[in-house]
Amino acid sequence: MSKKKTAAATPALELLDAAGIGYRLERYSADAHSADGFALDSAEHLGVDPAAVFKTLMTVLDNDEALIAIVPATATLNLKNLARAAGGKHAEMMDRNRAQVVTGYVAGGISPLGQKHPHRVFLDESAILQEQIFVSAGRRGWSLALAPDDLLAAVGEHGAYAAIADFTRHHH
Repeated sequence: MSKKKTAAATPALELLDAAGIGYRLERYSADAHSADGFALDSAEHLGVDPAAVFKTLMTVLDNDEALIAIVPATATLNLKNLARAAGGKHAEMMDRNRAQVVTGYVAGGISPLGQKHPHRVFLDESAILQEQIFVSAGRRGWSLALAPDDLLAAVGEHGAYAAIADFTRHHH
């Protein structure tokens, strides 16, 4: 069962196709300068609960290891909890330019799947409550809908659920 590769496919979609993991691709017109954040914008465009839309954040553990943190659009990332989950002492947000180089994706379109190099992936455990979650498909305005377990299956041994979201500090 091979799907034709289209020139428009992203590495994230190619990875899911190759692994035989089901997903739905949603496309909408994305604003390159989002005031609310790309994930909240996509929830609005897709007409879905923002708690089911997850943002992919590139972080750095103890100043060297790149980590992927995936949290709901309705929350912020708790860097202390991420560092603890990853077995480190300190985590910080990765510089936007470095994130684009490390992942091969543009900011606002960084997918947790199909990055240039494999990184450990931490998916906030609140994803378990969702039948399917939306993550970036590797291009601004492209979202993948898939089951949280399928997302981690696609990442393989590098993926894990962790309590990394902070729902107290998010402002609407």
